[in-house]
Amino acid sequence: MAKTKGRMERSSYPNAVQRVIDSFNALPGIGKRSAERLAFHLLKASSEEAEGLANAVLDLKRLVRHCQVCFNLADDDLCSICVDERRDRESILVVEQPKDLLAIEQAGAYRGLYHVLLGRLSPLDGVGPEDLTLDRVLTRIDTPEDPSVGNAGGVAPQEIILGLNPTLEGDGTGLYLAEQLRTRNVRVSRLARGLPTGGQIELANRAVIAEAIEARRSMEG
Repeated sequence: MAKTKGRMERSSYPNAVQRVIDSFNALPGIGKRSAERLAFHLLKASSEEAEGLANAVLDLKRLVRHCQVCFNLADDDLCSICVDERRDRESILVVEQPKDLLAIEQAGAYRGLYHVLLGRLSPLDGVGPEDLTLDRVLTRIDTPEDPSVGNAGGVAPQEIILGLNPTLEGDGTGLYLAEQLRTRNVRVSRLARGLPTGGQIELANRAVIAEAIEARRSMEG
């Protein structure tokens, strides 16, 4: 009996099915049961549907990149926001991740440009300034006309809005960037605290985000 207990549990699924289940199970928020349901859904789907999903995933990895100006997700050198001449190019809202940018865009209360840091400072996790795109915020101000590292349209930014999540790490990142911007001729503001401390921008509703943008405060003094 002890010998039977010690044996490794083997899957009753064919290897190809188990591989798909394991792949889904490795995704955030997908448990074993959900992974099994997704795998069996694909088994029932037509070959065209399954190939469409596979090709979409491949295109995601092959075609999507970071905008060379703001680091938003893009399928070309510049994202759709940076190439839009209707945007206010003198204003840059700094966020942590592309999903924060999307949440703010859906609120419809901001018509300027963005800068995505791709994270936040977290010394305990070993994340320092060199691991983020903080330096590129500064080059957009210092050399806006530079086509490779400057600001969209070559316009000099006049305001930097800190739209970081109201957490300990987000506040620390905002203070670090505000200090770097202190010697530069730009207005520095931050989103109003209609966003709850410890909350996440991506989870806030449109009204809260819109109010936070409209009531943003200066970082001076």
